[in-house]
Amino acid sequence: MHCEAPVQLFLAKLMCKMTGHDKVEVENINTHGRATRRNRAKYEAIKDALLLVLPADAPGKTVKDALTALKAKLPEKLYPSGATSGWWQKSVQLDLEAKGVLRRSDTKPLHLHRTGK
Repeated sequence: MHCEAPVQLFLAKLMCKMTGHDKVEVENINTHGRATRRNRAKYEAIKDALLLVLPADAPGKTVKDALTALKAKLPEKLYPSGATSGWWQKSVQLDLEAKGVLRRSDTKPLHLHRTGK
């Protein structure tokens, strides 16, 4: 009986992969009407951290400052030493802008803030 749990976990993971539940559709504010599929766990980790570190009020934080702040909030297992977090931050940022969750401030350098959606 004790070996049923690992088999069930394996089958659950396999079903997620087969049905695409381990992926999330990501939009890009710069390419309307087109979406790509990304790893759900990595996407969600960056999204949660980004929404924690960005303020709701404009002008917000610079992209560089947001990346520095969110790296401390990422799971080491997904992002060892912050590896690839910059690429993922940009991907999630563009998706959340397309969905209206984040907004750019008209500043140099670029600043981001939450919209409240």
